[in-house]
Amino acid sequence: MADPTYPLFPILTFLGFFLVLIPLPWHMKAWNSGTCFYMMWAALGCLNQFINSIVWHDNALNPAPFWCEISIRIMMGASVGLPASSLCINRRLYHIITARTGSISNWEKKRAIIIDSLICIVFPLVYIALQYIVQGHRFNIYEDIGCFPATYNTVIAYLVSCMWPLLIGCISACYCILTLYTFSRRRIEFSRMLSAHPSITVWRYFRLMALAMTELLCTMPLSVFVIWLNATSAPIEQWISWEDTHFNYSRIDQFPASLWKRDSNLVLAMEFSRWVVPVAAFVFFAFFGFAEEARCHYSALLHKIGGFFVPTCILQSQLLPPLWSKGSPSILPLPVTSKVAEIAKLPVFGEKDKVSPTRNADFSSDLASSLSYCNSPSSDASSVRTCPW
Repeated sequence: MADPTYPLFPILTFLGFFLVLIPLPWHMKAWNSGTCFYMMWAALGCLNQFINSIVWHDNALNPAPFWCEISIRIMMGASVGLPASSLCINRRLYHIITARTGSISNWEKKRAIIIDSLICIVFPLVYIALQYIVQGHRFNIYEDIGCFPATYNTVIAYLVSCMWPLLIGCISACYCILTLYTFSRRRIEFSRMLSAHPSITVWRYFRLMALAMTELLCTMPLSVFVIWLNATSAPIEQWISWEDTHFNYSRIDQFPASLWKRDSNLVLAMEFSRWVVPVAAFVFFAFFGFAEEARCHYSALLHKIGGFFVPTCILQSQLLPPLWSKGSPSILPLPVTSKVAEIAKLPVFGEKDKVSPTRNADFSSDLASSLSYCNSPSSDASSVRTCPW
C-alpha cells in the first residue's frame, strides 16, 4: 500500500531538523537553557523520524534492530522532553516577571541551568528507564512508519507512560497563568525587570511567551486525546505480574501497511505520533527563525561567505551619542556604507560638550518606549553586535 505522505514527510522532517538548530548558537550564548533543550529534543525527534521514514518506506523488515532500540527511546524521551522544555521556558518567564532585585548573579544563572537540566535531561532519562515496566516486548515495526515502542496496555501503563505529558502540561499551565496575571499587574515595571536579564529583550520575552503558550495549547488537549485513543482503541488488560508482562520479551512484531492501516484509530495514532515533532520544530522556527536577531546573523554569515555587501548590525553608540544612559546603549540595524565609516571617524567630544539625556535611564513606565530600543549593555563601544531580537 503506497504511502501518500512520502516523500513529503522525510523532506519536512529533515528541514525541521536543520531549521530548528539554526537559532541554537545565540540562544546558548544567552544562557537560554529551556529553549536550547527544546531545540535539541525537536531536532533529535526530527532526525529519528527522518531515518525511520527512509529505511522503512514500503517495507516492514528488521534490518537494524540496534537502531530500533535507540529509536524507540528517542521517541519516549521526546514525548516528555518537549513538554518539559516548555515548562522550563514558562518557569523562567515567571521568575523574570516576579523578580524583586535588579540584578542576577552568576551563581543564580548556573543554578537555573542546573534545574533546567534536571527537568529536561535527567527526568526524560528516568522516564525512558521506567518504560521497561510496561514494555511487553522489544519493539514493533510498522511499514512506512518504522520502529515503535511496544507498550502493554494496562492501567499501570497510563500511570507510568501516558500521564506525564499531561501532568507536565498542567504544571506549565500554572506558570503561564501566573506569568500573565503578574504581567498584567506589573507591566509598568516590565522593562526594569528585564534589565536584570541582558539576554532577554522585550520582543524575545514576548516570543518565548507565545511559544510556550502555543506548545501548552497543543500539549494538554493532545495528551488527553492520546489517553482517550489508547483507552478506546484496544481493551485495557489486567496487570498480572512482571513475568507475565515480559513473557517472550525478545519478540519483535512486524506489521505491513495493508494490515495496520485497516484500523482507523491506529492510523490516527501512528500519524499523530510522528507528525507532532516536525510541527513543533517548524513552530519554533516560525517564532525565532525570522526575528531581527536571526536576520542579522544570516546577514553576517552571508557577508563572511560571499564577501559582498550585506547589511550588518552596528551599535548606535559608534555613530551617535547615546539616547539613554551609558549603561543601556541603543542598538539599531544599520548598513555598512562609506558614509557610515566617515561619520565613525569624526572626533569624539568631551563629556562637557555632550547633551545630557532628557530622560532618566530607569524611566520605563511607558511600555511603548521600551519597544523602540534594545537595552543590551556593552562595555566595548567599538565592537560590532548583532540585533538582540
